[in-house]
Amino acid sequence: MLLAGGNAVDAAIATAATLTVVEPTMNGLGSDAFAIVWDGTKLHGLNASGRSPEAWTREAFERFETMPQEGWDTVTVPGAVSAWTVLSQRFGKLPFDQLLAPAIGYAREGFTVSPIVSRAWAREVERYRDRAAFQAHFAPTRRAPAAGETFRSEPQAKTLEQIAATRGEAFYRGEIAQRIATCAKNEGGLMTADDLAAHQADWVDPISVGYRGVTLHEMPPNGQGITALIALNLLGHTQVADLPVDSADALHLHIEAMKLAFADVHAQVTDLAHMRVTPRDLLDPAYAQERAKLIDPHRAQLAAPGISKAGDTVYLTAADSSGMMVSFIQSNCLGVGSGVVIPDTGISMQNRGGFFSLDRGHPNEVGPRKRPFHTIIPAFVTRAGRPLMSLGVMGGGMQPQGHVQMITRMFDHAQNPQAASDAPRWRVMGGMQVLLEHGTAPDVAENLKSRGHDVAIADFGQFGGAQLIYRLDDGYVAGSDQRKDGQAVGF
Repeated sequence: MLLAGGNAVDAAIATAATLTVVEPTMNGLGSDAFAIVWDGTKLHGLNASGRSPEAWTREAFERFETMPQEGWDTVTVPGAVSAWTVLSQRFGKLPFDQLLAPAIGYAREGFTVSPIVSRAWAREVERYRDRAAFQAHFAPTRRAPAAGETFRSEPQAKTLEQIAATRGEAFYRGEIAQRIATCAKNEGGLMTADDLAAHQADWVDPISVGYRGVTLHEMPPNGQGITALIALNLLGHTQVADLPVDSADALHLHIEAMKLAFADVHAQVTDLAHMRVTPRDLLDPAYAQERAKLIDPHRAQLAAPGISKAGDTVYLTAADSSGMMVSFIQSNCLGVGSGVVIPDTGISMQNRGGFFSLDRGHPNEVGPRKRPFHTIIPAFVTRAGRPLMSLGVMGGGMQPQGHVQMITRMFDHAQNPQAASDAPRWRVMGGMQVLLEHGTAPDVAENLKSRGHDVAIADFGQFGGAQLIYRLDDGYVAGSDQRKDGQAVGF
């Protein structure tokens, strides 16, 4: 798209649409999406996550003890298609149907399945062995395609053609919407054509905090991006920047700050219209200073929320010669999502509604026409009001932790984007449990154990995937995660 005269937004949309075809184990036409765009003058945030069906009352979920993770009772309205259309309308240069042409071509003519995708595909085919529509689409030969094999989907090609021809209208108010609503009705789901027609992607202002001379920008709730901001606020009150990178002392401070951040976020964050506190409350400097005092530099602790007043995703980033930069993320949530596939369309529906809570009175309690707590988060960095870096680290609860690790590595320790991405990672899992990636020094792991952390060593699949573009005076430098099938490429 860049070579065709398009801009960074055109490139991002075309890539996002293509990824629904070639990486269906992480995203699809039933995904949600978020974006942060630097248009050459200012930052714009786009929340294209979907809301729950109107019939999702609390009473409708009384039969569950915990929120389900599969089936129609996890499916909120997919927002990714709306993200493509509104981004194109506001910032794009090329015709919308041109942007979807590569995705249509890969779906119809076939693509070579990549190694990491093939492994994930096999897991999902086994997981949803009893779902006929899923098997018909994803395993037409009764198994998942192996790495190097070609996969085609004529139904998805036709669906993409309808989306392209109607600029997404068919998905929310046309033939595709009717297919989705009919499938829901036939299979006991509560989503209706009215729910799809009511969907709206919203332009919002990103939220931010300063750290070591730069500013990290994240999307406001319902996303978890605020977790990274809270953690950086806390780390700003420690001496972590003066400690050796990857040392036990440094990792301990990071882990404890992240645990405190997650404690507040899991207690408070949901659809912004339903929160009892504001992002400003959670990012208040005085509050951060008091919370930072809870970090014991020598001992691991359980974290509790402070304010109490009444993993699967694709991330991509693009930048162009005009200075436009795009940070974009879309996801079906857990693997391919809910397991629901709309017959003869190639649409796999996300299961984002599984992140609602059944705890009565919780801000994130399930309810009608409400956005759930969301894990997928794009990020952006500025310095002195000017664009510096677009980045993301896909991977469930790893995402804000990955953002913090990229920021501290690059701006505390002057690592370049690829070095920051390649370095071994840590991941807070809940309670006292911490995962360390292979490559972490054994003495560091033992030191953390001695401080009370419940440490386990895990493989690369637990630590997400980073993509970064850093702006230079005369161009860009990019990094792409070795843990994924992605790449950094320039023209």
